[in-house]
Amino acid sequence: MSRSWERSRGRHSPRRRRSLHRRSLATLTAALVVLVASVAGATAAVAGGGIGETIARNLAGAGAEPPQPQVPAFVTTVPRPGPPVAPRGQVRAAASAGHLEGVALTGDDGPVTGVLAPDGRSWTATDPLEFGSTYRWSGTWVLDDGTRRPLAEDAFSTVDPDTEIEGRLNIRDGAEVGIGAPVALSFPADLSDEAKQAVSKTLSVETSTPVEGAWKWMPDDADGSRVHYRPKEYWPAGTQVRVRAALRGLDLGDAGWATADVDRSFTIGTSRIVKADTRSHQIAVVENGREVARYDASYGLESDPNRVTRSGVHVVMAKSEKVLMTNEAYGYVDQPQYWAVRISNNGEFIHANPASTYAQGNRNVSHGCINLSTADAKEFFAMVAFGDPVEVTGSSEPLTPRDGLYYDWTVPWEEWTAGP
Repeated sequence: MSRSWERSRGRHSPRRRRSLHRRSLATLTAALVVLVASVAGATAAVAGGGIGETIARNLAGAGAEPPQPQVPAFVTTVPRPGPPVAPRGQVRAAASAGHLEGVALTGDDGPVTGVLAPDGRSWTATDPLEFGSTYRWSGTWVLDDGTRRPLAEDAFSTVDPDTEIEGRLNIRDGAEVGIGAPVALSFPADLSDEAKQAVSKTLSVETSTPVEGAWKWMPDDADGSRVHYRPKEYWPAGTQVRVRAALRGLDLGDAGWATADVDRSFTIGTSRIVKADTRSHQIAVVENGREVARYDASYGLESDPNRVTRSGVHVVMAKSEKVLMTNEAYGYVDQPQYWAVRISNNGEFIHANPASTYAQGNRNVSHGCINLSTADAKEFFAMVAFGDPVEVTGSSEPLTPRDGLYYDWTVPWEEWTAGP
């Protein structure tokens, strides 16, 4: 640059050269100030959080965000047309803009009950669908500009299963039961582990009094597959209980499709416990902590393991004024017994037996049942109810899963809650 300046000195006066140079230098300086200011501005934006994007826009000369593509409004329905679907699943119509009017889903057997959201943008079915039915949508989609469009029918169908299965609950709706009553939901088939998990997700128990309890799949195969619920301790007397299982439309694999929900409510009655000590040769009935009855009894013969009355918490399962008892190994078939209260599935009853009156209150001579006199058995029969616990103590043989349906209270709580 110095050589160029020197060569130009002969053609221009020094004053004009100096003045031009100063103006050029001032212009250049101003441009540099602008550039520095731009860079400084970019640096300030970065500090404020606009890291690489602000620098990139300044250097590239982009002063605004690129325009975003406009997404068209749309309506979706679920399920979609295609292969048959399960009757229990999400059933919904929803609009991304505007609102829905007069939405209806109609199957072969009529319309499906549903509810429109407060903002009018979605409609959801509130009941499961029917098996083997075809459904079609109808209604209107109103866009924000007032444009009205009909909903597409988008027909779909539900499965029509070859095999159906129904869960059965052991307590009838509106019943009053004892404080030891287990809740048992059973299925007349062996369920896979996957099917059991699916059922477990549908189970719920609501109580009017806080109760700690848990469900457990029973490991034996009595009455098919079954899951039981019991509290940690006996139910509080007077508790209102509601048991629900949303089973309808549930795929249980090889066992079939569940056809009905379970929804039962019942009440826990009087706190009544039967105390049965085999060594006392008596039984006592305790209500609300107070003994209200005591009877002479004869328990199972202790010297024969097959005849011992099992120790452990039984529950009253059923009552019958007359039962026919059979034990061919001990020489009797269809022998009638009266005022019989079943307390296990291994043949243990509390019942009248005039033949053992001589031993009642003195010796244990029965084949495992608890024998009472006819008068005492009739009174006891009228007093107790399903679910009353019968606490047998003092014998040499414990109640186990081999002894039948309701051995729930013999399982320690830690084991009960440990899973299958």
